[in-house]
Amino acid sequence: MTDEEIEAAIKDDPDWQEFENIDWSDAVLVIPAKKKAISIRLDEDVLDFFKREGDGYQRRINAVLRSYMEQTSKKRA
Repeated sequence: MTDEEIEAAIKDDPDWQEFENIDWSDAVLVIPAKKKAISIRLDEDVLDFFKREGDGYQRRINAVLRSYMEQTSKKRA
């Protein structure tokens, strides 16, 4: 597709209307934290629970662990 065709397709897309005039001048680049590949043993039912929710189960497990870490850190402070 040409740039013109892409722009025309975007203008015809009703889901794009609310994003048409976004002011990006104050946008801030956020670089996600570096991930480290590890091997971890989890109870089968725990892993199944997260996998049932669909793609991104490792990200969700990380979010739960991060939440625990942050709550524990607050209690110690």
